[in-house]
Amino acid sequence: MKMRYSYLPSRIRAVKQRGVILFVALIALVTIMLAALALVRMVDTSTVVAGNLAFKQAATMSGDGGMELAIKWITKTDSDNLGVDQWAITTHPFNNDNVAKGYYSNLDPALDMTAKATWSDATSAVGMSDAAANATRYIIQRMCRTKNQVLSDGNCIYSDAATDTDAHNVTNTTQAGAIKGGKNPMYRITVQVTGPRNTVSYIQGFTF
Repeated sequence: MKMRYSYLPSRIRAVKQRGVILFVALIALVTIMLAALALVRMVDTSTVVAGNLAFKQAATMSGDGGMELAIKWITKTDSDNLGVDQWAITTHPFNNDNVAKGYYSNLDPALDMTAKATWSDATSAVGMSDAAANATRYIIQRMCRTKNQVLSDGNCIYSDAATDTDAHNVTNTTQAGAIKGGKNPMYRITVQVTGPRNTVSYIQGFTF
């Protein structure tokens, strides 16, 4: 008796296996595509972050120009009013707020630092917008408690005290080396730089 073998079940199994391999290959392809998209997105995000940091650093560096501009205004105002005593005459420019110039005669904690009107518009005044399109503005605040007042010992902060030639640290003013109060009021300068991509940077400094 001859034995007959049927290969039909094997062929069916082979066809089914080829279908499973195709399905697995499609899943692998989709996974690779998603991984590639994630990599591209990550590289793009890193580039954007690096670019934003560069804009931030450029804005901070431009702040030095605003600081120098504020010091220049203080120096000029002081030299233009040498004959006017800050300690006695209320009309001295330093004894009164000048919002248009960004000057405030006291350190007001309620001053709205977010309002554009609070700041000097240095950009339109002297062309402080640099080649990188960073616009610079500043605020000058005299380190006093009370606004629009003459200078007084108990109301303001002054520069470092001056001493006599020897180094004795005594408080008796009749002896050599006694501490003498400095008479130059301190000013706090805050500079705001607004650059491309809504970059905003702030720097602060003190002068007298």
